[in-house]
Amino acid sequence: MSLDPFKIAQEQLANACKIKDISNEVFNALAEPERFVRIRITLKMDNGALKTFTGFRSQYNSARGPMKGGIRWHPEESESLVKALSAWMTWKTACVDIPLGGAKGGIICNPKELSNTEQEKLARDYIRKIADFIGPQIDVPAPDVYTNPQIMAWMMDEYETIFRKHSPSVITGKPLPLGGSAGRFVSTSKGGNYCIREAAKDMDLNLNGATVAVQGYGNAGSWAARLLHDEYGCKIIAVSDSKGGIYNKNGLNPHKAFEHKVETRSVIGMKGTEDITNEEILELECDVLVPAALENVITEKNAQNIKAKIVAELANGPTTPRADKILFKNGIHVIPDFLCNAGGVTVSYFEMVQGYYRYFWTEREIFEALDRVMTNAYNSTKESADQHNVDHRTGAYLISIDRVIEAMKLRGRL
Repeated sequence: MSLDPFKIAQEQLANACKIKDISNEVFNALAEPERFVRIRITLKMDNGALKTFTGFRSQYNSARGPMKGGIRWHPEESESLVKALSAWMTWKTACVDIPLGGAKGGIICNPKELSNTEQEKLARDYIRKIADFIGPQIDVPAPDVYTNPQIMAWMMDEYETIFRKHSPSVITGKPLPLGGSAGRFVSTSKGGNYCIREAAKDMDLNLNGATVAVQGYGNAGSWAARLLHDEYGCKIIAVSDSKGGIYNKNGLNPHKAFEHKVETRSVIGMKGTEDITNEEILELECDVLVPAALENVITEKNAQNIKAKIVAELANGPTTPRADKILFKNGIHVIPDFLCNAGGVTVSYFEMVQGYYRYFWTEREIFEALDRVMTNAYNSTKESADQHNVDHRTGAYLISIDRVIEAMKLRGRL
């Protein structure tokens, strides 16, 4: 089976459509983006040289509302991955039942090699190239891999400069002084942890003292580890980043691991731990495994070796379809990505609403509302999976495609 991300997304959709006995005609209407924009950006670099970058925006489905999705800056960004992520975002917003569609964007680049000035030029030029296709009521970008609130601020400012009006809801994930939302920085991790809490209840697993391994110690993974440790009493036994991982069977301090990474640019070498590989961290004996890095890390080659009771997918697309079947057969409870990591887009939706009204909520109000949304979505997904005797990813798909198809039919698109 190919590990092409968009083919995997289409295969997952096809499996769900087969269970629901959805016609090929309807599947075809759901299987491709409504619009795909490919752009070229040529920048004059700080040294005077010219460099050309390729960028994308995939607008997958708008039936349920304005499309929504992050912008990734990564040297291995691809058309296939952007399309897959826009599809998953469509199912994600439908799964948690917020009135948005799905989109995604990206630029093939290594932002670590760009100066602050070059990053700003790239951000502004990207918006200039796609400005006609986005807007608060059309498509609302947000930060993703290697983009951040400052980059979102430049992008919003460029959009407002083009259209000569304030539009705070055109971009989410902005700095707080520019209309950002309280709680946005930790929202993905918070939402995932609410799902872990609910899954633990279903499995009669006491999270106080439960062992956790986190693959990927970026923003989402590091916050998940710290919050699971601080709020639920979990024992974090392993964490990793792109250079490798660290392990201590008796538990490690996730806050010190984060500080060590900030100081040394990797978690590797932290005192009181032993180094392990990213492959080894996935196969550790633990109660909760949190893949929070990149796609396709759990495949048919290693799925049989996964020993966790719960796999909470904070990353997008970490598990392939064939691996899903193995995990389901082995009784491992997978919280699928477009449910588990939907906290980010949910709080982005809250940020859009706050921007429309120019009235901002407290962090406590944000997290209380997020808890309700994520808990309801988790329970609906579990009920769907149990009803059809399928894994939770398929259960989430069944809910999502029903909601998208209903909206398309009501609009006369089907």
